Amino acid sequence: MRRVVRGFWGPRQESAEELAARWSTTLDRFALLLPEAVGGPGETAGAPSWEWRTVPAAGPAETVRSDESSLRGALRTAREADPWAAANGTSLRLLADSPAAGWKVEIAGLAGGTPDSLLQSLVATITSPDEASLPDAALLTVVAEAWQPDYGDVSDRAVTSALKKEAGFRIGTPSVGWIGYLSAGRAARVPADLTADRVELPTGGLLLAITSPGDTAAVVEAYETLRKSGALEPLPRPMNRPAL
Repeated sequence: MRRVVRGFWGPRQESAEELAARWSTTLDRFALLLPEAVGGPGETAGAPSWEWRTVPAAGPAETVRSDESSLRGALRTAREADPWAAANGTSLRLLADSPAAGWKVEIAGLAGGTPDSLLQSLVATITSPDEASLPDAALLTVVAEAWQPDYGDVSDRAVTSALKKEAGFRIGTPSVGWIGYLSAGRAARVPADLTADRVELPTGGLLLAITSPGDTAAVVEAYETLRKSGALEPLPRPMNRPAL
């Protein structure tokens, strides 16, 4: 079973220290929510110890821990390897897996930049055994609270395909999956008749539990309702702010 947990936002300049703090929070909270994935020896205080590896565009991979110091080093290495990082954002991709158990977690981030046409993002791709039950809403809540995106979702290829074919969805524009997240500005446009459980987050955003995995028809219906209300309006281009 494979799904993606995603958050997207507009330009927001941030230092390596600020990004390291966001990354550290994400990795630690994901480890607590997915203890079966790659937890093993070295567990302390009930938190599984994960071993992350960088996935660089070129050069050897490095082992990264979830503490801010280790992540600052990885981010600085990534920035030095990319001449466009200062403007477009720092790209970092981390992988943790347990092949024998059927788990793989890959988290890719592009953040800290101020491009006017390229969205910043955090995308976690999780592959798990078919019988595993994942805490989708909690995982998206982590992304929402750690990264404060403009919008986000939990979905898979089937959802994306259905949205493209049945609702005219275009890659790079706001959408929802079986779980969705909308920033405060977007949440204010959610119509009262939307069928979804709603949870207001401390960030001011709104978590929407729309349906269960596999129910693409309900996702398409919610997407069309939200698009008509303006809650999924794309950020103005050129972009000049992180959220609607």
